[in-house]
Amino acid sequence: MKALISNDDGITASGILAAKKAVENLCDTCVIAPETQQSGIGHALTLYEPLRVNRYTLKDGSFGYGVSGTPTDAVTIGLFQLLDETPDIMISGINTGFNLGQAELTTSGTLGAAIEAASFGIPTIAISQEVIRDDIKFENGEIEIDFDFAGKMLNKISKIVLKKGLPEGIDLLNVNIPENPVDEEFEVVKLGKRMYTPIMHKRLDPRGKPYYWIGGEPYESDVPGSDGYELRRAHKTTVTPLKIDLTSDMSLLKEWLK
Repeated sequence: MKALISNDDGITASGILAAKKAVENLCDTCVIAPETQQSGIGHALTLYEPLRVNRYTLKDGSFGYGVSGTPTDAVTIGLFQLLDETPDIMISGINTGFNLGQAELTTSGTLGAAIEAASFGIPTIAISQEVIRDDIKFENGEIEIDFDFAGKMLNKISKIVLKKGLPEGIDLLNVNIPENPVDEEFEVVKLGKRMYTPIMHKRLDPRGKPYYWIGGEPYESDVPGSDGYELRRAHKTTVTPLKIDLTSDMSLLKEWLK
C-alpha cells in the first residue's frame, strides 16, 4: 500500500515529515509538495508558467519531490507523472495552524491539495494542528512544534481508512488537532461559519498612496458541535466529513424559477 503526502507549507516543513513518520509503519510513502510556503492559495492550478520538479533530501534521510507551484500542482504532477500507481491514501499536512469553518476552507492550500486527490476517488485526509503563536504559522522550513500527538491521531485514522476506505458519500476528512488535547478520541463535527473575522489594515506608502494588508481575528461565535467550538473551546480532536459536490437543492431552484 502507498500514501501520497503533500501540504501547503512546503517540502521542508516540519509537519510534512511528521505526517510521513506517522504512517510509514502502515504503508510506503511518497512526499510531493510545493517548494515554498503556499498558505491561502486554495485549489489554485498554475496555467501560465512552466513547473519544475526537484528532488529533496528530507531531514530523516529519505527523499521527496519539491514542485515549483501550488499544492494542487504538486498533487497533480505526483498522480500523473511521478507515481507509477494510484496511491491507496492521500494525506495533506500536518499543517501549522487549524483549518476550520465554511468561509475559509476553500482558501486553504492544505484543503486544496486534499480536494485535488479526492476528486480522483483517492481516500484523503487533510490534517492541521492548532498553534497559538501567529509568528510561526506561515514560516518556510523547519519549526519547533511537537507533532507527536497529531502523528498518533493521524496514524489511528489512517489505519481505519486503509482498512475500510471512506464511507459512501464522503470524499475526504478534515482533521484538526488541538494544541492542548483532552483525550485521544475523535469528535465528529460539522463545519462552523468562519475561521476568522476579516480585518483590513490600510496604510500609506512613502508616496502617500494607500495599500492594504488582509488580516483577521479568530471567529468567536462558534456553536457547540461545530469544528471551531469543539477544537478551540473543548480542546477536542475534530474530524469533519466533506464532499466535493457543492450542488444544492435543485427542486428549490426549479420552483423559484417558475
